[in-house]
Amino acid sequence: MTSDTKQTEPVTAQRERVRELIEQARVVLWDFDGPICRLFAGHSAERVAAELMEWLEGRGLHGLLAEDERRTADPHAVLRAVDRRHPDSDLVAELEERLTQAELRAVPSAWPTAYADPLIRTWTAVGARLAIATNNSPRVVHSYLADRRLVDCFAPHVYGRTQELRHLKPNPHYLNRALTAMGAAPSQALFIGDTPTDCQAAQEAGVMFLGYARNERKGKLLLDAGATDIVGSLEPLLNTLRTARR
Repeated sequence: MTSDTKQTEPVTAQRERVRELIEQARVVLWDFDGPICRLFAGHSAERVAAELMEWLEGRGLHGLLAEDERRTADPHAVLRAVDRRHPDSDLVAELEERLTQAELRAVPSAWPTAYADPLIRTWTAVGARLAIATNNSPRVVHSYLADRRLVDCFAPHVYGRTQELRHLKPNPHYLNRALTAMGAAPSQALFIGDTPTDCQAAQEAGVMFLGYARNERKGKLLLDAGATDIVGSLEPLLNTLRTARR
């Protein structure tokens, strides 16, 4: 066996696995921030987390977060931490709205994930039904999709963060809502996500999972979470769909 043959074997195996997933999926569920775009590409998520903490400190709540929580670069981690201590409170509601406003400000500078737009349009054109299951605000998703003229590919199936933070992934709530609304069995659905919580939510919901990892670090996190199917680009999916249409 030549070295060239050895190198092509993993590529061929991945191509076949992608084809299998596409053929089985009648419903395609998407995470938003990652597989569809990098929401905070032009805005620092770390800065947003810091702004949320500064707002808490301004209200005299500096001690609400533990030291390790104050070092987080994840705005959702700040939100979850406050919710654990004050669930379903006005404080959580206001903090969630502040995060939503920060996400909305990030939309104009969000970077579309390579091949995501044509993949979404092509999948829709071949008859698949699409939905979004995200920890971001649905208002943010709708704003981004409107800018990219993709609303019709998903509407009305966008399920995301509310003030009931117990529903955030890895809870499968948003995936289950999508499946119920679309009248789809878990076995008919594929979920595309880029985080361990996405993988865990898919496992809980009983749907197929395809991990999208734009770098090695994200790929390792997905592997550690139990993901078995991971791509570094959406291009193989697009090529497979286009080939199937010929």
